[in-house]
Amino acid sequence: MKVLISAYACEPEKGSEPGVGWNTVTHVAEHHQLWVLTRANNRPSIELALKSNPLPTVTFVYYDLPKWSVWWKRGGSGIQVYYYLWQIGIMPLARRLQQEIGFDLVHHVTFVRYWNPCFLALLPVPLLWGPVGGGESTPGDFHNGFSLRGRTMEAGRNMARWLGERDPFVRMTAAKSRLSLATTPQTAACLDRIGCKNYEVMSQCALNLEEMNLLWSDRPVLAQGERVIFLSLGNLLHWKGVHLALSALKQSGLRNVEFLIVGSGPERGRLEELTQRFGLTGMVVFCGRLSRREALQKIKSCHVLVHPSLHDSGSFVCLESMAAGKPVICLNHGGPSSIVTPETGIKIVPTDELQTIKDLAKAMVCLTKNNALRERMGQHARSRVIKEFTWERKAEQFHQHYLAVTQTSS
Repeated sequence: MKVLISAYACEPEKGSEPGVGWNTVTHVAEHHQLWVLTRANNRPSIELALKSNPLPTVTFVYYDLPKWSVWWKRGGSGIQVYYYLWQIGIMPLARRLQQEIGFDLVHHVTFVRYWNPCFLALLPVPLLWGPVGGGESTPGDFHNGFSLRGRTMEAGRNMARWLGERDPFVRMTAAKSRLSLATTPQTAACLDRIGCKNYEVMSQCALNLEEMNLLWSDRPVLAQGERVIFLSLGNLLHWKGVHLALSALKQSGLRNVEFLIVGSGPERGRLEELTQRFGLTGMVVFCGRLSRREALQKIKSCHVLVHPSLHDSGSFVCLESMAAGKPVICLNHGGPSSIVTPETGIKIVPTDELQTIKDLAKAMVCLTKNNALRERMGQHARSRVIKEFTWERKAEQFHQHYLAVTQTSS
């Protein structure tokens, strides 16, 4: 099957969106012939990787907007404008490719928010849209715990979603997509609201075998009396919920523990202030931004991941921690909720902020004091990743969706 893939973010040896793009391409290429539209600044890393691992069934097609438009990429909102314009810019190229090749299917893979359109839907080819995210919202009264910047960002996000749902090109994408894949039930409800007729829930997250083996090798064994190490890993943004984890650590009364915070972002200063105010400076370590390899090493060295994110569509860090045999403490909300099970971690129902902090503290105490439970959850966590979240399995799922979509259109 000849497939045109839109993968704005697509780079080897990366996590998150770039990793989704690269791994989707490299694994789906085992089943189909692919043409991949991606950014020109991804070209050096892609061509370097292809020297050692060629992909004979893949043709990368690079495009970037003119240099004068680069300033749009500054800041979170600016990059969304840049991406919108990038999608418009690739259309003449996509139409030319369609005339020359005649694709059987278009698959839009990365930077997929349900309120952003896919202009490739204008091609006379069946569209597989997603996995699509972004339908998750901050629950309850949690906005009260945000900084002023955080509350402003949340208001901006809500406005962007409201406007996006009314964008005629978003509605066009929803109507034309033969199948839409939603990362969570919350996003599926949003897809239904904007006019998608056929959609399924499917996580965007998976790991390749090399990463899984790296995370499992040389696992540390907790010696008697040794500190339990909690880890939070990700951009330090208001909605990542690290302030909830710090409040829970204070309330837990735990002392013989360490809490590593890996990442950088605009909330770091506020989190450092909370650490000092709560008297946690001896337990909390801010590690800053690390390379992917260094971050994976931190996951290997910890004992529990604490990830109380308030509106994640996916959460690769949960998957990576589970692959390393670490139980996860998260909220029963959004993407992490569909990855973590009661056998692999502790999910907190986010009723309100105070109760959630209490429940997070109880979970931290439980997994600190119960070594057997922590080990058992870790074993179940790794087994779940191996069974459900490999890129090989994800590629097979995409393959089946491709067949279903093209058979429906014929």
